[in-house]
Amino acid sequence: MFSENLKALRKAKGLTQEELAARLHIVRQTVSKWEKGVSLS
Repeated sequence: MFSENLKALRKAKGLTQEELAARLHIVRQTVSKWEKGVSLS
């Protein structure tokens, strides 16, 4: 599932949600929602 893969890959790279969000030019809350499976948009 996308949410599980995203979280695993982010942690494998040693990134926080905040760091990943900054790299993607999005807010941290969006990453959190993706990882929880709440939203995929």
